[in-house]
Parts: sequence; structure tokens; C-alpha cells
Amino acid sequence: MFDPREKIALFIDGANLYAASRTLGFDIDYRKLLKAFQKRGYLLRAYYYTALIEDQEYSSIRPLIDWLDYNGYKVVTKPAKEFTDSLGRRKIKGNMDIELAIDAMEQSETVDHLVIFSGDGDFTTLVEALQRRGRKVSVVSTMQTQPPMIADDLRRQADYFIDLGTLKAEVGRDPSERPQRTAEPVETAAD
Repeated sequence: MFDPREKIALFIDGANLYAASRTLGFDIDYRKLLKAFQKRGYLLRAYYYTALIEDQEYSSIRPLIDWLDYNGYKVVTKPAKEFTDSLGRRKIKGNMDIELAIDAMEQSETVDHLVIFSGDGDFTTLVEALQRRGRKVSVVSTMQTQPPMIADDLRRQADYFIDLGTLKAEVGRDPSERPQRTAEPVETAAD
């Protein structure tokens, strides 16, 4: 599946990977994830995509975003959009599909093998376009859930499907191993 001579790029749909790993009962250890793919070939880039809620004073995802940014990931964010649905419920939308697709197409000029961490069927057309450029595409998601968290069309289109559950021992950690925050962030007055 992987050739150690090929250049690899990872494209991680943060919300999708989070949901899949949580459903499978483990957290992703992002340091282990990088190492796992560095063993498979020359890891050129690792992108992580997520939408952020702008008006929140503290976001639980902020420490992860900062850690990823300082530890080998190219973090791509944009503000999430807040709206009220037809039933009056507050909803938040933050789709990063276009950003991921553009980066993948740009990287396809230099990368041999693109690995997309998402089960979103919207990426089927992207996979087809990358393959027309002569690139290998692997998709990481899971079929071990009911219903499966990967669109059937996407799984069939990819050159390789990697079930996230099979990577658990290599890239996962039990949620009980999650680092505990010792104190809330302290606000300081602006100078």
C-alpha cells in the first residue's frame, strides 16, 4: 500500500476524525500519528482542518490547535458560522471541505500519495481528480460503527481504505490517558 520512497501528505478533517475515533472509543495521539506515517514514507506535510467559534473566550480545541501548530502540523482554521434553524435551535456550521480540497490539489503536484482522514462522501470527486493526476489516494475512516462513518462511494473510489480501528494500537490512546488541565487559564489585564 505504501512505498517507502513515496512522498506522503496527510489531510485531516479534524471534526470527522474526532467523531470517528470517539465512536471507536479512543483518542488520537497526534504525535504517534505523525510517527506512524513517517515510517510509511517521506511525510512531506500534515494538514489539520477545523472551524473555530470566534466569540468564545475559551475553546476546548484551542490547546490542541496550538500543540499541532508547534509540532509538525499545518493547521488550517476558519470561523464557524452560527445560525438558528427553522425550529429556533442554535446551530454551528464549520465546513472545511473546500480548504482541504484546494490544498490537496495543490500538493498533488509534488506528493505521490495523499491520505485523507475523513469519511465524507463529498470528497469522492476530489479523490477522482487526484487519481486523474496519477496520484495514489488512501482514505482513513471506519466501517466498524453502525452505520459506517465512511460514505460507500468514497471508500470504493479510494485506492486504499484504512479502517481507523486497525490503527488504534499505533495512533490511539485511551480517553482516560487524556492530559488533565490543572487550572483554568488566568486572564491578565492588558498593559
